[in-house]
Amino acid sequence: MYSTHNRRFLLRVAFRSCLAVPLRVALPSLLACLCCVVLLTGISAGQEDPQAFPHAINTQAEGEHPPTPLESLAMMDLPQGFHATLFAGEPDVRQPIAFDFDDRGRLWVAECYTYEGGEYDLKKKDRILIFEDADNDGTFDSRKVFWDEGERLTGITIGFGGVWITSAPNLLFLPDRDRDDVPDGRPEVKLEGFSLRARHNMVNGLRWGPEGWLYGRHGITDTSTVGTPSTPLGRRPTFSCSIWRYHPVREEFEIVTNGTTNPWGLDYDDHGQWFFTNNVINHLWHVVPGAHYQRMFGSDLNPYVYRLIEPTADHFHWDTAGGTGTATNANRQKYDGRHDSFGGGHSHVGAMIYLADNWPAEYRGKLLTCNTHGRRVNVDVPRRKGNSYTATHDDDFLIANNGWFRGLELKYGPDGAVYLTDWSDQGECHDHDGVHRTSGRIIKISHQRRSPADLDLQQGSDEALVALQLNKNDWFVRRARRILQERALAGRDMTEATELLLAQFKTQKDVTRRLRALWALYSIGATNEEWLRSLLAEENEHLRSWALRLLVDSKAPNALEQPTIERMQQLAVQDESGLVRLFLASALQRIPIEQRLPIASALAAHAEDAADRMQPLMIWYGIESAVLNDVPGYLKLAGQSQIPLLRKHIARRIVEQLDDMPDAMGQLLALMQQSPTERLVDYLSGMEEALQGLSQVKEPEGWDAIQGLVENKNDAQLLALVRELSVVFGDGRAIAELLALARNQTADTSNRIRALQAVVDARPDGLKEELLRLRSDRVVGAVAIRAMSRFEDPSLAKNLIRYLPGAKHDHRAAIFDSLVSRASFATMLLEEVKAGKVDPAEITVIQATNIVQHQDSELTGLLEQVWGTVRKSTEEKEQFIQLVRKVLDKVDNDLIDPKDGRRVFAERCGSCHRLFGEGTEVGPGQLP
Repeated sequence: MYSTHNRRFLLRVAFRSCLAVPLRVALPSLLACLCCVVLLTGISAGQEDPQAFPHAINTQAEGEHPPTPLESLAMMDLPQGFHATLFAGEPDVRQPIAFDFDDRGRLWVAECYTYEGGEYDLKKKDRILIFEDADNDGTFDSRKVFWDEGERLTGITIGFGGVWITSAPNLLFLPDRDRDDVPDGRPEVKLEGFSLRARHNMVNGLRWGPEGWLYGRHGITDTSTVGTPSTPLGRRPTFSCSIWRYHPVREEFEIVTNGTTNPWGLDYDDHGQWFFTNNVINHLWHVVPGAHYQRMFGSDLNPYVYRLIEPTADHFHWDTAGGTGTATNANRQKYDGRHDSFGGGHSHVGAMIYLADNWPAEYRGKLLTCNTHGRRVNVDVPRRKGNSYTATHDDDFLIANNGWFRGLELKYGPDGAVYLTDWSDQGECHDHDGVHRTSGRIIKISHQRRSPADLDLQQGSDEALVALQLNKNDWFVRRARRILQERALAGRDMTEATELLLAQFKTQKDVTRRLRALWALYSIGATNEEWLRSLLAEENEHLRSWALRLLVDSKAPNALEQPTIERMQQLAVQDESGLVRLFLASALQRIPIEQRLPIASALAAHAEDAADRMQPLMIWYGIESAVLNDVPGYLKLAGQSQIPLLRKHIARRIVEQLDDMPDAMGQLLALMQQSPTERLVDYLSGMEEALQGLSQVKEPEGWDAIQGLVENKNDAQLLALVRELSVVFGDGRAIAELLALARNQTADTSNRIRALQAVVDARPDGLKEELLRLRSDRVVGAVAIRAMSRFEDPSLAKNLIRYLPGAKHDHRAAIFDSLVSRASFATMLLEEVKAGKVDPAEITVIQATNIVQHQDSELTGLLEQVWGTVRKSTEEKEQFIQLVRKVLDKVDNDLIDPKDGRRVFAERCGSCHRLFGEGTEVGPGQLP
């Protein structure tokens, strides 16, 4: 066997001999040469026998194999001037799902063997490898295994003395504080509660933000309730598709955005603006904290957001012609040549905004993402437009010409070259033909050759790390900033670093360099509210918007100083930048409810923002929880607003509380009587949306005056709206009309749910058949499933049990709720558990309690046999419950404010308990 040095020499000769000509021309001679090298020597340069790891077991059909790593490399088309090398390939790396660099420039690669075509096989294990290319020739020199006990590894990054990984249900930290490439101990759980049923939408991806938070992603197929191990369950947020973040110093967790489908790529640009890539629906979104984006299916977890934000990209990467042109229909089309000119397909994995100095300057700031079905790398160009950004399509960067290519992640390294991982398999997230676990590649793509550098940023002085904030390659900037943050956390005196960073901030002309200094100062705790507030007077919009973001980030709720609130109000009135106004709207959600109205009113006065893609909705998201706390104030905002959407949504929010707040309805109707026609349309449209899905509502006092006002105006649109509302206030909508709304997949999701619930309550003929038809509907399916419990019909229980293996999201919980609601249904469910066809762990304590409450001894015995015993409340607890009931019976109903009760429930209880169909069933408390 040849030595490692000689093997590498032969490989190097083979590669470099072909670089003078195009790869397609050089392919025959290259392969001939490399076959000899492989046959004589093998290609592994590792220290550990790759074949020794027992979990790399293929389930792909025998004889189905990808091209070899070198053959795959030779097939790729790249722009002229670029060259690719095989940094690592099987058997040295397999199943590379994620990677990151350490502060020495080495690659840490997460290999995911437990993934099994949408499920996870925990008889196998995942692992983390470390690769080093000491001579920087594009091929690794050494390889070692850091950890081989992983499960569901989907993301990795380095920092704060160890390795961070997403490993559902946890965010884990593997300490290696002595930096000897051996874990110091068992993994530490930093966050817990990520769903285990999200399958290919599992929590994934980790990246440090410019302000010192750790960011990650989560998909749509199941909800998670997440917090630190010390966070009480009732204080943990519940979410599905989202961008989230965790602060390693404060140990805080929060949701940044909600919506889309399955985010699987995230990066930020030179101005600190985040963008993420997504699958199935449109592929690119600008991250604004507090945003609610369009979803693939279902409704947002907040029922009062009403409308969702459209994507940032102004294009699709596939041909939408032929059906309705929607992303969902296009997803079902066969992927063939007609998608090529658009970019290849709907599945996007990985995101990199190039901010380094190896590639030509024209690539700086462009976003690259891997296109699964297109077997390529797409390029988008984000540009400022309106209050936010838009992204246009640029020429695709790489075409793999290889049906097995599955690009997953791309990042630039210390020499500015880009590393690209290739999972290398036939399937993708819906992989039903087996998994090819023995393959995987890492490609390095360069434009300039760089000499190797002796690199270890951890050894740099504070002064050197501050100087790196001016580096052209953001690889150095980001890591140097994080190391400064680590040193501040360790208690180091950061006086010198602070002075140097302040000098950079004051003297640099380029706003991106000033931003870097600002982020570093904030990360090390060297900023205060007064100084950040002073930045709101800066000339550049990015500095002002980042000052806003850091002001609301650095303070706990209710803790901002009054001068800061007043300055934000001034900006809302005066600032000419749409971006600043956008982040003011975003900040509304992070300041006390009672302080939002003046800022929101000023933002609503900007007529130029009325048609913006994001701004009207971001203002609404900031005030929707405050409207009912100050109805007169927000009706005044509505009356003066230059943004029609706000009038519409304020009216809808008030009318939805018609039963609880009749006085608020009266105030709305009084305002409507004084409104011009165009504003009256907005109010009536909001009312109509609020009452869609309801059969009949008591006519509010003052409605006849609105009818008379509209009839006098003789406006067709107003007359149609009033007549529609008068039906609801009169004899009510017909069941057929409600059913049509419930079936309408393009209608408002909350109205569809209410319409079906109204039909269920009416119990018309044919209801069972209708429930079966709607059972699998992504929006109203859970309502239909729970409604089946109203019928003592064994065929319905059998139908639900058959549906259970493929049921997702809220449908699973609804199925169990329905099956435990009747003794006969529960018996069938427990028999399935006994037969091993249903996991007993999926039956919650609440559902088991419901089974016991049937008072059927045989059924309770079966439950104890297959699930366990339900503990009864202690006598002391029962006595306390009776005491509370007696107290409540004596309370004067006039002193009770229902809206306060709903607010308290939403804030304190709803993350764990359900009440009147609202909230989440995590703990006891499922009420009708």
